[in-house]
Amino acid sequence: MEQVNEVISQRDVDMYAETFSRIVDNIETSLVGKSYIVKLVLAAMMAKGHILLEDVPGTGKTHLARAISESISGTSKRIQFTPDLLPSDITGISVYDQSTREFTFHHGPIFANVVLADEINRTSPKTQSALLEVMEEGRVTIDNYTREVPQPFAVIATQNPIEQAGTYRLPEAQLDRFLIQTSIGHMDHKAAFDVVSGATVRSTLEPVVDLESVERMRQSVAKIHIDPMLIDYILRLIEATRDATQVKFGSSVRGALGLAGIAKAWAGSNGRTYVTLDDVQQLAIPVLAHRIILLPEAEFDGVKPVDVINQILLEVSAPQDRG
Repeated sequence: MEQVNEVISQRDVDMYAETFSRIVDNIETSLVGKSYIVKLVLAAMMAKGHILLEDVPGTGKTHLARAISESISGTSKRIQFTPDLLPSDITGISVYDQSTREFTFHHGPIFANVVLADEINRTSPKTQSALLEVMEEGRVTIDNYTREVPQPFAVIATQNPIEQAGTYRLPEAQLDRFLIQTSIGHMDHKAAFDVVSGATVRSTLEPVVDLESVERMRQSVAKIHIDPMLIDYILRLIEATRDATQVKFGSSVRGALGLAGIAKAWAGSNGRTYVTLDDVQQLAIPVLAHRIILLPEAEFDGVKPVDVINQILLEVSAPQDRG
C-alpha cells in the first residue's frame, strides 16, 4: 500500500512555533543578544542535526549547550577534547565486577541529550571518529552490545580558529556529519553591559518544555511541506557547488537533505506549514559552506567557502516563491 505523507495542520504548527519561541526566549535570558544563533542552533536540533561552532574562547559556547538542555528538561555533558583522550572516554567502557563475576557497562558522557564536544580538533582522529560514529548512528556498540543514546540527542562541537598548533583538522568527509557550521561571535556593547553588570542575565534556567514535547516537535518537522520546485532548486544549488571553478569537491546529497530538513524546522518556527524560497536561501551558508573543499589556488587567493556559496546563490536561478 502506498504511503501518503502526512501534512501538518496550522494548529499543530502554531503549537510548534509557540513552543519553539518559548525555548528561544528562555535561552536568551542566559545568552543575551544572540537571538539568531539561538534560533539557528535550535532549528538544527529540531531537524535532528548536529552543530559545529567555530569560535574564539569566551563567546558562550558552553553556556549555549547548557541553556538548551536546561530549557528542555534534558541532560548535558561537556567533553574537553585533549590529545590523550581515548574513544572509551567518550562512549564508556565495560568493567569486570569481581563480586558478581560480570561485566558492568559504565556509560560515557556521550549518553546525554546535549553533548558539548569542546575543541574537537585537539584530539586524535581515532577519538574524533568515535564521536562522529555515534552522531551518525545514534547508538554505541561495545562488546557486541548496542546501546541507544537518549533522545532528543544533539552534539554541539567547537573548534578554536586560533592556536592551531598541535591540532588535528577534522577530515572533510567527517565535517559532512554536521548539519550546520556557524559561530556565536562576541556580544554587542549593550548585551556585554548587561552581562558585566549582572542585570537580566540568569546563570541557571528552569525548563519550559519536557523531552516528550521536544520529540513531538521533531516529528512535526517532517510534516512541513516543501514544494517540489524548491527541492529542485536545492539540488541545483548542490550541483553548482560541484561545478564551481574554485571548488575541488562539492557537497553530497547529504547537504540537500540537511538544507531541506532545517528549512522545514525554520519554517515551522515562523508559524508556517510550508517552506519558502527565503528559508532555503537564508540557511544555505550555514548548511553548505563547510561541505565544500576549495582548490589550493583559490585558498591562496583568499577565497572563502562562504564567498562561493554567496556567488552560487546569485547565479542559480530561483523558482518563483509560491509561499
